[in-house]
This record gives sequence, C-alpha cells and structure tokens, in this order.
Amino acid sequence: MYRLFVIARHTFVEAVVQPIFWLSIVVGAAILGIFAALPFFTLGEDTRMYKSVALDVILLLVLLVTLLATSRSIYEEIEDRTMLTLMSKPVSRLQVLAGKFAGLSASALLAILAMGAVLVVAVHQRIPTDYLMRTESIFEHEIRQLVEHRQMHIAGIFPGLLLTWLQVSVLAAISVAISTRFSFIVNLPAVLLIYLAGNLARFLDTAVEGGSLVMRAIGSVATTVLPYLAAFDQRDLNVYSTVQIPGTAFAEVPGVTVAQLWQGTAAAGLYAGFYIAAALGVGLILFRHRELGGAEG
Repeated sequence: MYRLFVIARHTFVEAVVQPIFWLSIVVGAAILGIFAALPFFTLGEDTRMYKSVALDVILLLVLLVTLLATSRSIYEEIEDRTMLTLMSKPVSRLQVLAGKFAGLSASALLAILAMGAVLVVAVHQRIPTDYLMRTESIFEHEIRQLVEHRQMHIAGIFPGLLLTWLQVSVLAAISVAISTRFSFIVNLPAVLLIYLAGNLARFLDTAVEGGSLVMRAIGSVATTVLPYLAAFDQRDLNVYSTVQIPGTAFAEVPGVTVAQLWQGTAAAGLYAGFYIAAALGVGLILFRHRELGGAEG
C-alpha cells in the first residue's frame, strides 16, 4: 500500500506542476467569472442555466487536461525505459497501474475543486440579480429569503461536482489502460470517441429496439462495454429541480430532497467504482504482456 501511495503521490505532483494544469484552472475560472456576469434571458431560470453551463465548462476543461496526462502516463515511460528502472524496484505492475490512476484522478479532483469554488462564489453573487433581491435590507424576511435561495442553489452544486469527477475518473481509467499499449496519438482520440459513444449509449436500446436480433445483440454488448455516462448526468436533480432544504421556504416545495441528491450520486459512484476496476483490470492484462524496453509499439 505504501508503494502504491508513493507512485500516486509522484504522479499527482508530476501532473499538477505542468503549466497546462494551472492554465486550465485559470482559463476555467475566467470563463466562469465572465458567464457569471452575463444574463441568460431564461425568465427566472438564469441561475439554473448558469450552473448547467458552468458544470459543462468544468467537465470539458478537466477532462481534456486529465486525458493529456493519462494518455502519456505509462506509454512514454515504457518508451524512454523509465519503466524498467521503476519495475526493478519491489513494485508490481498492478501497483504501478493503480498508482498512476490514483495520482491522475487526484489531480483532476484538485482542478474540479478549484473551479468548483469559483462556481459556488459566482452562484452566491448572482442570485440577488437573478431573483431581483436586495443584498442590503433591514427587513428580516428579505434577508432570510436571500439566504435560503443561496442555500438551495448551492446545495445542488456539490453532488454535481462529485459526479463530474466520477465521470472524469472513469474516462481516465480507460485512458490509463490504453496507455499500456498505445501512444498519445492513438489514446487521446480513442478516449474522446469513447466519451461521445458513452453519451450516446443511453439511446442505443431505443435505436435497436425494432431491429434484427443481430442489431439488438450488438446494442446490448455496446451498452455493456461502453461507459454509461448518463449515470453521471443527474442535472434534472441537482440543477433543474428545487432542493428541499429543511427549515427553509423550500422544504415543502415540490422537488428533490438532499438525501435523494446524494443517493443518486452514491449510485453513480458505485457504478464508477465497478467500471474503473474493470478498465484497470483490462489494462493490467495488457500491461503484463507488454515489453518494458520500448521495442514494442
């Protein structure tokens, strides 16, 4: 376990010292700040629309930076023979694979938390404008109304950020597995295609429902093998629904409870755990049969 931690820590540090890592955070924070100052003209739903767009921005930026790191993580170390030095120490290939994934996943979490903090502040600041509320008032009911709106909207952000991290982690696990055999040039486009296919997987059952037996079989296999990314898209709950915060005016409003928010997130986390284990398992099989001298392409 200690050796795995050392590999993960080294991989994490290696990822976060890259200029592109901090550049992505700065660019993401700037985009979130600019969008926070813009009206969305949605007739009272500006805050919800802003949260949805902001989560997309965070996902795309963190995913791209993480895939740039994961797609190089193992293959380049094999090619430049660094992996031979590492494997000469008392570490197993499973520890290397799991440590690489853990470090890169942790760096993705750091980026999401940094941009998530900007998102929370931006939502906190734009609610008075979106709901035409006064930030300075001597009336207690107005102050309470503003506080409760902020609580309700911010409550849905945290599970949304966690779901974003789980989705990035699943794709990072696939990229790490591919990296045991293929270079960055193959890895990155392959994972991006898997990302697109994983988002379309939710429509496969409907698309092949009236097709032949072969088509239905292919659809069934595809939905099983591809990551079902719809599991991480719970915006109907954490963005567009009203969160029933106990002790506030939203407690009895039709919507979703805090417990339901986190139950959906926990279910997605369980699925992510199984898929990550399966992806790394396939990666381990590929890694065990890989020559470490860089001669194999």
